[in-house]
Order: sequence, then C-alpha cells, then structure tokens
Amino acid sequence: MKTSSLRTRRSGIALSLREAVLPARLLFVAKTTLAAGLAWTIAPHMPGVTDEYPYYAPLGALVSMYPTLMGSVRSSLQTLFGLATGIGLATLVVLTIGPTWWTVPLIIGVGVLLSGTGWFGVGREYVPMAALFVLAVGGQDAEDFSLGYLTQMAVGVVIGLLINVVIAPAPLTGEAEARVRAFREQLAQHLHDIGSAVSESWPPEHEQWADDAASLADTTAILRAALAEADESRLGNPRARGPRGETQHIHDELAALDRIAHLIRDISDATADTIWDRPAAMPLDPVLPEPLSAACHAVADVIARGEPSSSESHRERSEAARAIRLLLEQVDDRTLDVRRTMGPGVLTAMHLRRILILSAGPAKTDDE
Repeated sequence: MKTSSLRTRRSGIALSLREAVLPARLLFVAKTTLAAGLAWTIAPHMPGVTDEYPYYAPLGALVSMYPTLMGSVRSSLQTLFGLATGIGLATLVVLTIGPTWWTVPLIIGVGVLLSGTGWFGVGREYVPMAALFVLAVGGQDAEDFSLGYLTQMAVGVVIGLLINVVIAPAPLTGEAEARVRAFREQLAQHLHDIGSAVSESWPPEHEQWADDAASLADTTAILRAALAEADESRLGNPRARGPRGETQHIHDELAALDRIAHLIRDISDATADTIWDRPAAMPLDPVLPEPLSAACHAVADVIARGEPSSSESHRERSEAARAIRLLLEQVDDRTLDVRRTMGPGVLTAMHLRRILILSAGPAKTDDE
C-alpha cells in the first residue's frame, strides 16, 4: 500500500510538471512577462504624481492576466472595483478623524466585511488591502498615493487586457475534449477491472477498483468545471470562430459519460458488497461470475471505442449485446432453479444494458 501511495504521488508530481510546461501555459507565461515589462516601462512616464508609484503598474498587469479573454476582463474590473472601494474607505478616514489606533483596524474590518459580500469576485482581497496601503503607506500624502495607486494599477490592467486581445489565448475546447476522452478510457478500464475481479479467486487480491469507484463523481465535477472554462474561453475570442471551437458535442458526451459513471459505481458497489460480504451484500450464484465477467469486458470495449458509427464499433456492440443476453439467460435459469433472485447478476445485467444504450450516442438515447 505504501509503495502504491508513493507511486501515485510521484505520478501526480510528474503530471503537474508536464502541465506547467504545456504550450498554452508557456504562452500565458510569456504574455504575462511581456505585459509586466511594458507596464513597468510605461509607468514612469505617467503625468502628475502618478509617476512616483510605478511599481503598481506591473501588479495591475499581473492581476489582469487570465487564461481566457472574458476572465481577464472580469478579473480586471473586479480588482479595480475592489481597489476603488478600499481607497474610498481609507479616504473617509483621512478626511475625517485620520489614522488612529482604532480607525485603522475598524476600516480594515469593514473592508473584510464588504469583501465577503460576493460583489468583488477576485478583487475582494483588494478592498481591505487598498484601505490599509492608503492609511499605512500613504501617510501624509494619502491623496497622492491613492491617485497613483489606482491609476498605475489601471495602467497595468489596460496593458494586460491589450496583450490578451492582441495575442488571444487559444480556446480550451481541445483540452476539455481530451480530458473527457481520458475520462471515457477511465470508465472503460474501471469496468474491465470489475470484470477481472469477479472472475478471480474470491476474495480478489486486487481491491483498487473498489476504491477508485468513489473518485468517479469527483472526476465528473472537475470535468464540468473544465468544460465551463472552455465555453468561457470562446467568448469574444477570434481564435474560437468556426466549428473547431464548438463544445456542444463535448457537453453531450460528458452528460452520457456522467450517467455511465453512476451506473458503473452502482455495479462496483454491489459487486464489492458481495465480494467482501458487507451488510448490503447479496449472494452471487457460482455459475454467474464467468458470464458476468464476459459481459463487463465486452461493454467496457464499447465504452472505450467511443465512436458509435464505425464498423468496428458496431461489431463490438453486437458482441456486448450478445454477452449481456447470455448473462440474462443464466440469471433467468438460475432464478428458476433455486427460486431466488440473483441480486448482483440482475443489477449488473440491467446496468450494462443501459450503459450499452447510452454508449450509442444521443440519437439512440432519445428513443429509450
């Protein structure tokens, strides 16, 4: 178990490192570097007292950079809104009582309270931060500092937005599609593992498939978030024009895989209950493991194929339908012989048939 856990951590670290140097990520790094450099170059040439605070321009460029265009616009506006609110709170103190031992923490508290309203999005942290900077750093020059702070941040934000428009980020559609495809392969492998488990000597030596079933729902949630980000990456993006940027087919595929994942989890839980004799266990007749295993493997092949219209897919679907039919015949025969419903066999056969229908695609799913 320790070796397996160590291997999993190493695999996670390697995956994180690979994602950090993906072309899209490296482009994002280059754009952020360019925006910060331009902001630092332009900032000292701003008029009036604002040129005394050039270090805030690169910060503005940094907060404006986001993997998607709409995300950049949203985070930029939210940050400026948070800054303006924090500066406004500090200005009230400066123009009235002034910074004291109790007004500074009071304004910070009000800023933290306002940041929890949800009005400021990613700019919520800048509400109390801007107020503190104006009161603590601005000092006697709080008015000039406030003007310079907000102006230079806005300069950096504008530069960052311009960089993101001129060098538009690639839509995240391809990445989302690849992750959904990997999820399909994960589901197929999980069903293969169940098929192998029921045909092993009991209890099976390999238990990882039972533990992995719980992670399927988490994977689905992560994929939904990735797909939502892919949809956002298309908004206002000139590189998302044409059919290559469409995501509806990915939404449809993920919806089907989500339903398949629920069915596989149900099969996995019922099988694990029976194998390890848990409280919810139902007995599995000794003649059923072989046809049940064959049906799981056949349906897993259909899931992995993913392309329902190909000739190879039609052949695999026919083999899977036949394997399910043989399993059902065995279940029916044993039910009559022993006068007892074969719990795991019935449930698995029903779910495998449903998975086979879902794997056929939207056209056939609608006719269920």
